[in-house]
Amino acid sequence: MSWTRKDLIGLKDLKREEIETILNTADSFKEILTREVKKVPTLKGWTVANLFFEPSTRTRISFELAAKRLSADTINVSGSFSSVVKGETLLDTAKNLRALVCDIIVLRHSMAGAPELLAGALPDMGIVNAGDGMHEHPTQALLDMLSIRDRLGGLDGVKVLIVGDILHSRVARSDIWGLSKMGADVSVCGPLSLMPRGIEEMASVYTDLDEAIGGKDVLIFLRIQKERQESGLFPSLREYHRLYGMTDDRLKRLRRRVLLMHPGPVNRGIELTPRATESDHSIILNQVTNGVAIRMAVLYLISTVLSGLRRT
Repeated sequence: MSWTRKDLIGLKDLKREEIETILNTADSFKEILTREVKKVPTLKGWTVANLFFEPSTRTRISFELAAKRLSADTINVSGSFSSVVKGETLLDTAKNLRALVCDIIVLRHSMAGAPELLAGALPDMGIVNAGDGMHEHPTQALLDMLSIRDRLGGLDGVKVLIVGDILHSRVARSDIWGLSKMGADVSVCGPLSLMPRGIEEMASVYTDLDEAIGGKDVLIFLRIQKERQESGLFPSLREYHRLYGMTDDRLKRLRRRVLLMHPGPVNRGIELTPRATESDHSIILNQVTNGVAIRMAVLYLISTVLSGLRRT
């Protein structure tokens, strides 16, 4: 299936074939990352603007590297240093980037729906969602899928458990929608206070991690933000780790082929112990590497659509 979208807003509305197109394209770009000269001229003359209104060093650097590997020029704009601080709207900022002849905007924003707003208002630019509020983080889910496929050979029938703060996690939503469309069996586990309403319609729900782990192939642990504990959504970080963390005791009981994953950065000793993070089960660093390939694929596919639109 050919790619026909000028934007990547989320995975909820993508078809399985579209997800496969991104994953297969990323596979072809992975070879470039192993070369001595890690660069191709695919997007030479293009400009990609990373517009981040929330801090995320890992995601921003990954997108910047992806653009540079494709020979695009990059602009990094932080919300705290942009004209938004002076009262300029998000749309005005984006229009100014278009006037500066930017081609693609990679947007991270605390407001759910912000990337979709820009995509509708800027029909001649590509918009990539790098995380919007509690809505979606599509490239994180795509790199998760690529990492699982690399290790297990496919996604159909793979049993995946997502552990932690499902309520506030855009990663969890994208993972659930994406993995389910690719044929995986997705479950979630965490305190009921961190479960969104209606989650049982999207995935099987557990509150006991030891019960939930049984028979699973992949365990994705989500980062716990400490303000959740401060707001009373669970008793303490120590208690959370005991009930929902990958402790050394749980690590010893894992089947040999079970994969441990995390979107990063890891709160060591909370979601995963240092031993679990560094164990043979962990593919967290593989996720980081695959993130560059996925983002290269997304930028490339969007550029092919924009090139077609500009010729018409």
